[in-house]
Amino acid sequence: MQSVPLGKLVLLILLLTMAIVFAIGWVRSLSKKRSEGIRPSPYQLLIGFVTDFLDTLGVGSFATTTSLFRLGKVVDDDKIPGTLNVGHTLPTILQALIYINIVEIDLWTLWILIIASVAGSYLGATFVSRLSKKSIQMGMGGALLVAVSLIISKLMGWIPSGGESLGLSGWSLLIGVIGNFAFGAMMTIGVGAYAPIMIMVSLLGMNQKSAFPLMMGSCAILMPVASYRFISSGKYDAKAALGLTLLGLPGVAIAAWIVKELRTDYVNWLVVFVVIYTAVSMLYSASKADTTSTNLD
Repeated sequence: MQSVPLGKLVLLILLLTMAIVFAIGWVRSLSKKRSEGIRPSPYQLLIGFVTDFLDTLGVGSFATTTSLFRLGKVVDDDKIPGTLNVGHTLPTILQALIYINIVEIDLWTLWILIIASVAGSYLGATFVSRLSKKSIQMGMGGALLVAVSLIISKLMGWIPSGGESLGLSGWSLLIGVIGNFAFGAMMTIGVGAYAPIMIMVSLLGMNQKSAFPLMMGSCAILMPVASYRFISSGKYDAKAALGLTLLGLPGVAIAAWIVKELRTDYVNWLVVFVVIYTAVSMLYSASKADTTSTNLD
């Protein structure tokens, strides 16, 4: 039986511990909201399954979830960032546990870039939890357009397919740290980090498969940190977040252990068009909104 490297074992234990602590804290918070009604609708549960299923295969979940939330008008725009982070936390940790265990990556690179993303998410969540609805709409709309341009670049082959390296060093590691810090901050405003991280590591010469434990590990550790800020401020939708978690977890398990691989080119193009529509509608809503701040902190 092959032994697990100490650095990987520590990370897996940390992820399990964070999952348990987060789950206990969230359940306690939800118990206080029980009188308000926290049972997710079938649509909210379906969103959790579909988005986390596709997320596990590398499509990403934040942009698709945002689009489906707005399509069904189930979450207020100012609560979307918090709902995404809280609801997708446990499914993302499950993804990270699976991929960190089975995919090779330089552990030094993994740890350093994860720490950078956590720092970015903590500062970002502190900032985002204080923003008005209009500011969040503007931020999400603009960031979604940036994200979709990166996805298009990848689909069109304008981004290098990556190299064979399993880690980063020197200037490339510094660039990776800066990038992951920024991506961690972006996640708190509701823009997923999967596509940006995949593109960044490809440009830096890393093997694209190594991007999976990196992007899932980064998100799995930064999301509980960011979610704590959103839960404590109450700036998230409890029913929708619970829907993402309850069927998101089996969605991850089915994608990782049963489906494993799936041609996602057509899915990604569908995501591109849906995200463009969502971004434009966000910006339009912001342009029509009252300029009065609605700070909920």
